[in-house]
Amino acid sequence: MYPRVLIDLAHLRENVQTVKGLCGQRGIQITGVTKVFCGDPRIAQAYLDGGLTMLGDSRVSNLKRLQKLPAEKWLIRPPMLSEAEETARYADAALHSEWEVIRAVADAAHRQGRRHKVILMADLGDIREGYVDYDELLRVAAKVETLPGAELYGIGVNLTCFSFIQSDSEKLGLLADLARRAEEAVGHALPIVSGGNSATIDLMLRDGIPQGVNNLRLGESLLFGKERAKYQYLPGTHRDVFTLECEIVELKEKPSLPWGQVGTDSYGKKPTFVDRGNCRQKAVCALGKQDFDLETTTPVDPGIILLGASSDHLMLDITDSRQAYRVGDAVRLQLGYFSTMRAFTSQYVEKVYLNE
Repeated sequence: MYPRVLIDLAHLRENVQTVKGLCGQRGIQITGVTKVFCGDPRIAQAYLDGGLTMLGDSRVSNLKRLQKLPAEKWLIRPPMLSEAEETARYADAALHSEWEVIRAVADAAHRQGRRHKVILMADLGDIREGYVDYDELLRVAAKVETLPGAELYGIGVNLTCFSFIQSDSEKLGLLADLARRAEEAVGHALPIVSGGNSATIDLMLRDGIPQGVNNLRLGESLLFGKERAKYQYLPGTHRDVFTLECEIVELKEKPSLPWGQVGTDSYGKKPTFVDRGNCRQKAVCALGKQDFDLETTTPVDPGIILLGASSDHLMLDITDSRQAYRVGDAVRLQLGYFSTMRAFTSQYVEKVYLNE
C-alpha cells in the first residue's frame, strides 16, 4: 500500500555507531532522541543495538511506547503539571524549569515507589525553556535534594531550536560552571551536564566543548547523519534511513504556468511559478502536506522537480527524468527531519522496516 515510508534499520545502526564513536572520543554520552519517529520501539531498538543506553522524547505517550526497552528514558520537554503522574511513571529523568512541576512529579514518584531524576535547564540565550536567573536555578537545585521522590541528576541547555542561537565554548563553559556550582550546592557530583542537540556536533568536532560537559541529546545526526550548525553530513553516515514511496494517480502533459487570476494560499501568500514551457510531463501523486513536508524532501530521481503540494496531492514535473513512469508507479522521496516527523505522525503512511 502507498504511501509508505521505508526504514533502513541497518543504516540507522551504522549511523548510531559512527556518531557514538565520534562522541565517545571526546567523552560525550548520547541520549538518543526518538520524537521524530513518535517513539516507535522497533526504531528505538536500533539505537540500543548501536550502543546507546539512554533514550529521550518530548511526549510522555511516546515514552510509554518505549517502556519495555532496557534503557533510561528522559522526557526532554519540560513536563506539563497535568501529566505529573505519568511523567513519574514513564520518565526516569526529565528536563525541568519550574519548581511547582518538579515538586508534583517528585511527589508522584514517591507515591509510586520511584525516584525521579531532575535535570535543570539553563537558558543561555535561545529564549526557549530554562532559567535565566542562574541564582534561582541554584536555589532550586538545593531544594530538589529535600524531596524524597527526586534527586538532582544534572544541568542542561538547549540552543538553536527557537532563536537559532549557536553553541559556542563560552556558553557551554558557563553551563559547566553552573554544574560545578550546583554540585557545591547539593554536596554531590552530577552525572549529567547536557550541552544541547545535533547543532553542538560541529563545535564538538572542533574540540570546542569545554571539560565538564558530558552529554548531547541527538536525533537528526543519528537519523540523517547531519549536524545542524552548518548542515553538513558526517563522514561514514547514511542519509537514506527514511525513504517515502508514493503512487502516481495522474500523468498528463500540461503547461508549466497556471491560467487565470492567481489568488492567495491558505497562509495568505500568493504562489509563484517558473515558466518551463507549455508541454511538460506532470505527475500527480496520492500524498500531501498532511503526510510529509515538501521543503525537507528530495526526490531520489534527480530528474524530478517537486512543484508543490496541497493537503493530499503532490505535483511533480517528470519531464527531465530518464525513467519512464506510468500511472500506478511509485515515486521515491528522500526524507529530511520534518518530513520524517510528519510521515510518522500521519496514520495514512504505512511503515515498512528493512534489515531488522
